[in-house]
Amino acid sequence: MNIAGKLIGALIGLLLFRHPFGLVLGGFFGHLWDIGALRPQPARGASNSFILPLFALAGAIAKSDGRVSEQEIAATENLMARMQLTAEQRASAIERFAAGKQPGFAVHLTIADLKAWAGGRRDLAFLLLDMLLDIVYAEGPLAPNKFVLVRKLCWSLGVHERELAALAAMRGYAYAAHGSGAGAGSYGGQRYGSSRPGDYHEQSREAPRRTGDKDPYAVLGLASDANEREIKRAYRKLMSQHHPDKLGDVPEELKRRAEERAGEINAAYERLREQRGIK
Repeated sequence: MNIAGKLIGALIGLLLFRHPFGLVLGGFFGHLWDIGALRPQPARGASNSFILPLFALAGAIAKSDGRVSEQEIAATENLMARMQLTAEQRASAIERFAAGKQPGFAVHLTIADLKAWAGGRRDLAFLLLDMLLDIVYAEGPLAPNKFVLVRKLCWSLGVHERELAALAAMRGYAYAAHGSGAGAGSYGGQRYGSSRPGDYHEQSREAPRRTGDKDPYAVLGLASDANEREIKRAYRKLMSQHHPDKLGDVPEELKRRAEERAGEINAAYERLREQRGIK
């Protein structure tokens, strides 16, 4: 646990006020510093301020099952290449990835940094999750420890597990989370659990499939018995969340990914319109 801020704050408070109250007050502000509440936060949607915490979290996710595999390293390097990082950015990203692998790494502070970058915007939240999916699924079946970290990020960003499953479906990953508690139900022909802690039991992954083979219900986050109104509502909601024109100043790779997701959503909706005869 990080206590440096508390100790320094308490010492400064005691020196300034020369009273036990100063010790307590300084320790309180030091605690706020330790948890990141008083640290400068990246500007909302700032173009590249997500890069270092993203790769730090990627390192923590890759190491969470005990070892970092060649597949995870390859997926991370592929992400760096697609993002067209400069030599300096790449070196810093590698450094943060290595830091994320260390025991006792402060994952909660990294997640807080990503949350601050997203600034409550769900389109940016989905971008962060999208970039991590290839690393998360690099080895195939999703290990429980990895899922714990992904769920923490989703919780912080305000993304429901059903939305994560839909995002995985857009990328061609078969997502199956089986929950035993209330709130579990069918999800695009599979079962999904609620987002409450303890509902996770199993995750699976299939090889990425061609766009036409992806389950359109899973892509739209719907059960296979969804009615016409639910299909249209899900389509409109997803398009508003993933529309690339709303992203503003973000790297081109992020815009490209948003365009791909918008294309997946449109393709899924058109397939359901054809299958169900929706006007």
